[in-house]
Order: sequence, then C-alpha cells, then structure tokens
Amino acid sequence: MRHVLSALVMNQPGVLAHISGMLASRGFNIDSLAVGATENTEFSRMTFVVNGDDRTLDQVRKQLEKIVTVVQVVDFSNKNFVERDLMLIKVSSSGGRRSEIHELVDIFRARIVDVSSDHVMIEISGQERKIEAFIDVMRPFG
Repeated sequence: MRHVLSALVMNQPGVLAHISGMLASRGFNIDSLAVGATENTEFSRMTFVVNGDDRTLDQVRKQLEKIVTVVQVVDFSNKNFVERDLMLIKVSSSGGRRSEIHELVDIFRARIVDVSSDHVMIEISGQERKIEAFIDVMRPFG
C-alpha cells in the first residue's frame, strides 16, 4: 500500500541526508520526496511516499519520530488531500514538428517554458496518469 507522509523538520543543514540515510539503512525505500520551506523560517516540510503495509508505515513513523530534528509526522494516507506531480520534459522538435508538439502541449494544458533550435522544454502538472499519458504521446518525438 502507498503511504504519503509529511514531516515538519528543523531547517538545519544535513536534516534531509540524516532522514533519508536512516530510512535507507533500515531498508525503507522512498518512492517520492519533496522538501520545501514553511511560513516559519525555522522549519521545513518534507513530504514523501513509501510503499508497504501498515506495519511498515508504523515502523517508518516511529523511526522518524526518534530523530531530534523531526518536530511532527503526519500520515495523509487516510485523509483527503490533493496530489499533483510536476514534470519538466525536454522534447526534440527537429524536422518541422514543433507545431504538432505545440498542439499536444495545449491539449494536455502544459506549457512550453524554453525553446532552442532543436528542442523544447515543457512543464506539465497534474495527476500521475496525466503525466504518464503525456510522456507516452511525446515519446515518438524523442
């Protein structure tokens, strides 16, 4: 089962390395990780996804709560939350296919954020299945 955990941590150098190292040393795999500042400059928020049963989740939470720099751990798995993925993708636009790429970008409500002579950089956000569908459509372009 997939679990989304959020940890409020002290904003200090090495906290991310400490937490990820602790989880890795105990055999827990982090599927996704995002870290960002909070409105209070003393703290950061780490949001990560781990796979496992309830026993695994309980162990992860207990291990996190033992770390001095971790202030609070919340499991969002049983709560309502909004989940969105963000991806930047570099697509080859050589061979006069830029207009075709542009049409697909519009269909998926993505946006072109950078253009070079033979590539475009595209930003897209949304549910995981939308991102995966966009990758599948862009794959033939390279």
